[in-house]
Amino acid sequence: MRKRLSTPVLLAALILSGCQTPQGKFSQEQISAMKTWGFTENAGDWSLGMSDKILFDTNNYQLKTDSRQQIQTMAAKLAATGLMHARMEGHTDNYGEESYNEALSLKRADQVADAWAEGAHIPRTNLTTRGLGKKYPIASNKTSQGRAENRRVTVVISAP
Repeated sequence: MRKRLSTPVLLAALILSGCQTPQGKFSQEQISAMKTWGFTENAGDWSLGMSDKILFDTNNYQLKTDSRQQIQTMAAKLAATGLMHARMEGHTDNYGEESYNEALSLKRADQVADAWAEGAHIPRTNLTTRGLGKKYPIASNKTSQGRAENRRVTVVISAP
């Protein structure tokens, strides 16, 4: 009798343990979902530079309606795979004082985080934000196109 009872329990434990993602690693489903949205892997973290997806006007941190919807859709799809935490890093072009740009970039990151939390149906406290100002440009600030690309938010997802 004992042998019959322990076999189903052992089988159930094996099945359930196979469903868990090992600590510090992403599941294949999570990696596939991140790749689908354009995330790239770098030193164990996955990041998406949203400059080509979400552009902010000069001196503006408000998300356009279509950008907000896109963020919410992406967040919902990633949350469905168990990705419940992220870091949003806001950036600006090189116009303006450093303190102003850092505050503006933080507001941008906060806007993306708010939309992300709403779309993923997760607590806003699962998301952290940083305002990096003009410190890390991805394009030349000498052209209007380059400055537009630098007005962005990067989403970073670290291993669980």
